[in-house]
Amino acid sequence: MDYGRSSRPVPTAIKILVAGGFGAGKTTLVGAVSEIRPLQTEESLTAAGVGTDDLTGVERKSTTTVAMDFGRITIGQDVVLYLFGTPGQDRFWFLWDELALGALGAVVLADTRRLADCFPSIDYFERRGTPFVVAVNCFDDASSYTEGEVREALDLDGHVPLLLCDARDRESSKAVLIGLVEHVLALSTAQSPS
Repeated sequence: MDYGRSSRPVPTAIKILVAGGFGAGKTTLVGAVSEIRPLQTEESLTAAGVGTDDLTGVERKSTTTVAMDFGRITIGQDVVLYLFGTPGQDRFWFLWDELALGALGAVVLADTRRLADCFPSIDYFERRGTPFVVAVNCFDDASSYTEGEVREALDLDGHVPLLLCDARDRESSKAVLIGLVEHVLALSTAQSPS
């Protein structure tokens, strides 16, 4: 038997976090792009969460992620992204350090109906020095704002890409992930000694 090496290159595996506030669309984005059946740890919202889970702006939300979402997507022939969706509520933040271990970058999903909910995610990645992009999930019932207005509201540094997306749409969500990979590569190239 020949156990020689294959002529096909081994794909590069990249771990990506998908973060943001409660109800921003993290589970939806992971599910929309994953080429495998995504792992989801969704549980029903119950009366016990009344007073804990703020449903303002997302009143129709009936489930929440209690640990993580997981999916996979191949970009081109040589890059495989492993997606880890984080829980959005403060009480699950203890999981974030474990989920972030080894992540090359992150997508912070923002919902303009609840923009302040993505501040903790942005702060987390800034503190850790993890490259990230902010993707505004364009909900049908949300007001539209200019890029400048969103950047100012988030106090977002000019080098952080700000993208628009529809987390339900595979191509839109895939474009966000490609934007993140391009951002990480650009930062890596800029930091490399010449």
